[in-house]
Order: sequence, then structure tokens, then C-alpha cells
Amino acid sequence: MSTRDLVLSALFAAIIVALGMLPPITLGFIPVPITAQSLGVMMAGVVLGARRGTIAVLIVLVLVAIGLPVLSGGRGGLAAFAAPTTGFLIGWVLAAFTTGYLSERLVQAEQGVTRQTVGFFLAAMIGGIVVLYACGIIYLALVAKIGFSAAFFGSMAFIPGDVLKAFVAALVGRAVLAGYPLLPVRS
Repeated sequence: MSTRDLVLSALFAAIIVALGMLPPITLGFIPVPITAQSLGVMMAGVVLGARRGTIAVLIVLVLVAIGLPVLSGGRGGLAAFAAPTTGFLIGWVLAAFTTGYLSERLVQAEQGVTRQTVGFFLAAMIGGIVVLYACGIIYLALVAKIGFSAAFFGSMAFIPGDVLKAFVAALVGRAVLAGYPLLPVRS
């Protein structure tokens, strides 16, 4: 791994942390707030690819583990890994990897703008929603002992916002591909 790869991974780790500084949106009927950090995970995968995007997320999780308040709402420390929503944190790693892997396969520099944007959007949807929610819902159902259907239907309130995040990540991926053609040499 080159110094450039580490710098880019650290930059996207900082973006994920910065998105955690945005105030969470609380829905009255669900105790879990809507945060912007999953957008950073999607963007890391789309822009950096599987390996560097995963490293960016791992950097954030190490910062959380050592106690820095880098999660939304100023949370940090090992207690963040003992919550019922820990599956979503673990899912960030797989989500960034899957999003990056799919964006590497679906998007090529010689494709048209629309095809690139759709490819990035599909990668962000599959990695940042399907994979992330699979990890989060399974963990939530097992740890909170609420059953898979309750965990699944409780998580559905977050899907529209995450689809919007996937679209924003696709636009960012496309803009980076157009503006910085040497950056997307993703690995």
C-alpha cells in the first residue's frame, strides 16, 4: 500500500467523521436517529474502491475503539461496540468493500456519464443498503432478541434516506471520475 493510498483512506475517514458531526435526525417513533455517516461509507467505496474504502472505514472504527467521539452524537469508545446497533458499524466494513468492489466492476472511464452514474448508484445501493442492512438487522435481531421481522420492519424507515444517500454518493463518484481521472485508479 502506497503513501497515496493511506492518505486517501485517511481523508475519507475524516469525511466519515465529519459527517458524524452533522446533527442526527430523530424520528419520534424509532429511538435510532438518522445520521449522515453511512453516506461517507458509500462515498469511500465509490471513490476509493474496495481496498482503500475498507481501510477508511477501519480507521474510523479504530478511532471509535480508542475512545474518540467520532460517531454521530459524539459517541465513541468500546461501549459503541456493545450496543444493539453494532451490527451496522460492523456492516460499514462490508458495505465499503462491496460498494468499492462493485464500483470497480460496474464503472469504467470510457463509459458514458449516465452509465457511470447508474453503475455508482447500483454499487452504493447494493453495498451501502443491502449489505449494510443485512449485517445490522441480523445483529439487531440476535442481540436485542426482537426477531428478524421486527428488526427488518423497524429498519425500513431508514431506506428512503439511504436511497438518497446512494444517489448523492453516485453523483460524487461521477464528479470525482470526471474531475480527477487519475484518482479512480481504484484498488
